[in-house]
Amino acid sequence: MALVQKLASFSSLSSSHSRGRPNSSNPQRTCSLSCNLSTSPFTEKHSVKRYERDRWLYEHSLEKTLSCPVASDSNSISEDDIALQLPELKKMLQMLRDKRESEGKCSGGKCAPGNVFLVGTGPGEAELLTLKAVRVIKSADLLLYDRLVSNDVLDLVGPDAKLLYVGKTAGYHSRTQEEIHELLLSFAEAGATVVRLKGGDPLVFGRGGEEMDFLQQQGIQVKVVPGITAASGIAAELGIPLTHRGVANSVRFLTGHSRKGGTDPLFVAENAADPDSTLVVYMGLSTLPSLAQKLMHHGLSPRTPAAAIERGTTPQQRTVFAELKDLAEEITSAQLVSPTLIIIGKVVALSPFWPISAREVAQAAADSRSHCNLLGQSPPQVQNNFI
Repeated sequence: MALVQKLASFSSLSSSHSRGRPNSSNPQRTCSLSCNLSTSPFTEKHSVKRYERDRWLYEHSLEKTLSCPVASDSNSISEDDIALQLPELKKMLQMLRDKRESEGKCSGGKCAPGNVFLVGTGPGEAELLTLKAVRVIKSADLLLYDRLVSNDVLDLVGPDAKLLYVGKTAGYHSRTQEEIHELLLSFAEAGATVVRLKGGDPLVFGRGGEEMDFLQQQGIQVKVVPGITAASGIAAELGIPLTHRGVANSVRFLTGHSRKGGTDPLFVAENAADPDSTLVVYMGLSTLPSLAQKLMHHGLSPRTPAAAIERGTTPQQRTVFAELKDLAEEITSAQLVSPTLIIIGKVVALSPFWPISAREVAQAAADSRSHCNLLGQSPPQVQNNFI
């Protein structure tokens, strides 16, 4: 079994890392004092809801009154979590193998693999799930879920299913991507119906393609259930058409992540600053100041309408509208946090919530034409109904 082969290394990693820390080998040092009591619609890294959902993984070592780990840093919390979870993971694997054998689905010590589904859960609102996603979620034996799978979506999970958090956020990865691969493979080999839940669409900035490729190379069939990606769901919530005749003839999705966690986005090509296109930036809070400067340097008007949407489609949604030149400052002033989606382009001004007057938008269009003339570029064609 792929996971079983990893168990020893996981255990040794946890124990070696914790040497020299007081009581580091004692699982009873876990408690509820460090839990995050925030009202986020998503699963934050040390939230009470997370440990309540995943409690089955800790039953062998935790007292009933205790619920989440305390440690001095995120790396040690992740490693301690893995060490505490291993006994129950192994137990579940053995139960699945025994069940398959009792059903006569094994031959020569090998069992037919189970089903793996990569399921997109949309931007947060549970009613945006597809009917197929709901059916698959309710039929799962084990669900591996990310941070941006909303609490409302997780409430749909069947009563007998097991949940395992594998989310990532800046500075804290509960599992490495390689460990997630091994978990998916191990439970699929044991015959489980495994559902991998991802916010948005699993194949849009969700690393779903990597997981699908890995499993297929191991002979495991993967079925993908698409979800509404954040760009579509959140834009619709605000009445922003991502494309619009005479205003935007294309849309581009861009990751705002930097390669090494810095403040500079990976790459901003000159054609990303096309005034006739809509730019949607995922995971771009930290790199937006640099991104905006690069877009303006490549010719996009500083007065281009833009919006930043925190926790879009959820009851906790917050939105900032501003011109591109002011967007980073306005986001800082509003103290938006992740997840925040950024939409840049003239279509933003078509939203009924856009606060800037038509006269100011007309001036922005004129500035864009003037800026393009200085650069020797063709000015954008803007319909009268926009300005």
